[in-house]
Amino acid sequence: MSAPQQKPVVTEREARQVAEAAREQDWRKPSFAKELFLGRFRLDLIHPHPMPPDEDARRGEEFLARLRDFCESKVDGALVEREARIPDEVIAGLKELGALGMKIDTKYGGLGLTQVYYNKALALAGSACPAIGVLLSAHQSIGVPQPLKLFGTQEQKETFLPRCARTDISAFLLTEPDVGSDPARLATSAVPDGDEYVLDGVKLWTTNGVVADLLVVMARVPKSEGHKGGITAFVVESDSPGITVENRNAFMGLRGIENGVTRFHQVRVPAANRIGPEGAGLKIALTTLNTGRLSLPASCVAAGKWCLKIAREWSAAREQWGKPIADHEAVGAKISFIAATTFALEAVLDLSSQMADEDRNDIRIEGALAKLFSSEMAWLMADELVQIRGGRGFETAASLAARGERAVPAEQVLRDLRINRIFEGSTEIMHLLIAREAVDAHLSVAGDLIDPDKSLSDKAKAGAQAGAFYAKWLPKLVAGQGQLPYSYNEFKREVDLSVHLRYVERTARKLARSTFYAMSRWQGRMETKQGFLGRIVDIGAELFAMSAVCVRAELLRTTEDHGREAYQLADAFCRQSRIRVEELFGRLWTNTDDLDRKVVKGVMSGTYAWLEEGIVDPSGEGPWIADATPGASEKENVHRPIR
Repeated sequence: MSAPQQKPVVTEREARQVAEAAREQDWRKPSFAKELFLGRFRLDLIHPHPMPPDEDARRGEEFLARLRDFCESKVDGALVEREARIPDEVIAGLKELGALGMKIDTKYGGLGLTQVYYNKALALAGSACPAIGVLLSAHQSIGVPQPLKLFGTQEQKETFLPRCARTDISAFLLTEPDVGSDPARLATSAVPDGDEYVLDGVKLWTTNGVVADLLVVMARVPKSEGHKGGITAFVVESDSPGITVENRNAFMGLRGIENGVTRFHQVRVPAANRIGPEGAGLKIALTTLNTGRLSLPASCVAAGKWCLKIAREWSAAREQWGKPIADHEAVGAKISFIAATTFALEAVLDLSSQMADEDRNDIRIEGALAKLFSSEMAWLMADELVQIRGGRGFETAASLAARGERAVPAEQVLRDLRINRIFEGSTEIMHLLIAREAVDAHLSVAGDLIDPDKSLSDKAKAGAQAGAFYAKWLPKLVAGQGQLPYSYNEFKREVDLSVHLRYVERTARKLARSTFYAMSRWQGRMETKQGFLGRIVDIGAELFAMSAVCVRAELLRTTEDHGREAYQLADAFCRQSRIRVEELFGRLWTNTDDLDRKVVKGVMSGTYAWLEEGIVDPSGEGPWIADATPGASEKENVHRPIR
């Protein structure tokens, strides 16, 4: 058996190549969002709004009723916040309820819920206690059940899924102390030794890791004779000899989550526990996240609904200058934003989830947009609620109760939501990930043209292909249905949403033209223009959300009693969104990106160090990044499985 690998040293280009190799390369199914970025508004892909089969809806509603009763009678969110721990009896109750197996097929003992009802359940549980929502989603969205569902062998499914459905909590271990969104530098090793692999390394921020029974671990297999090598996924028993949970981490929010640091020292894992082939680990992780990311929008929808409820009740009760604060325009604008945006977040989540259930469309971009848009907007909504509540928004629920007022945890929700802009791909990484998918069609035909490593003959061939592609594509961006006054008239009721769909169609073409112009201008340097790419993605996210709210409003008009109100909320959101879109377009070409880069160079060279004078730094001593050298643990094992 060879010694564990040392931490890889990789260049920026090598890191990009690793990420590119892990991407799903082909588009076998249509994608509404992909078409949107190409300037093609394919409303037919999302309208009429897809619906769950009646039997799936019936089973889903029955479980939601049981879960609601459990949350109302057994869950004390304030206790979890106070003690920074979900009581064992609550977790035991969730197991008994079947909540660990919501996404697991019934033949393995799970509930077999659809993505739509799984997300509704996460929203419900997360509203009672956000830490419970995280526990359930980390276990099922990215933990053992989802990778095995997509890539596991039949034997693996029969071995592990029944356990995950009822008794065993799982966790997903990718991040390391010095490795976040750059997995090319992954240092945890898995060295082949006969019919086993030997794991060595340290994993950080292992949500559920402190209490987990089963782990999905990403580790690097060294290339050797008979072994392709590469980053590989394994199912690992958490009580295996050599595994130590060295710390239970504490955070500004989500105080009840069981998140830790896990060390592996000479941990033996059967080869039968490898998920997929060697080297497929990152692809498995990214594919799992296509739908796994939808758990975060679910928590954001729940937060939005709660923010709206509190804003409405408080703004009616609180009076200033002779009238309720809701009647003051400055506060009313915030309430309107919360209401319209909550409607939009639910529209985006339900549409993306139903598309995932139908499996007719490739939703890798839609799922990523849902995560990006929801996490950013939910944070803004919670911040606006704190502002509406004033000093009471900054005060803790416990303090409010102690002096005789309603215990409204507005500041806690703000703290709890903050991590969503970092979880499962930070906003900055999501911008780059989505941008890469959005320009995939361009790179497919012109990638060699801007690749500095390609030969002149390759570039000439790419130039010919690009010319043929753009000769057909560019003329289609000049005119479309968005310029016809009667387009999308089925959305024209007492409130007219057709004007917004025409705007989306026109703006999608404008977005595609802007992307093409940028590629022509910057070519190979396009990937470094992260500010520009982020704005392109944000415009696409707004257009996707506008499309979703219009389609949802029409669905509610035909199936629910409050269709008229849904149209009003959709109209409000679209008008607010259009203002943001126009601002983003203006910032595509008028911005401070170049100046910002100069300032950053000055900051990092110490030119502005004088600006830091006059303070006392309260930070403690110690390294910026903890040592993660492989070896035996010298700390107490704080792993505590819940039985």
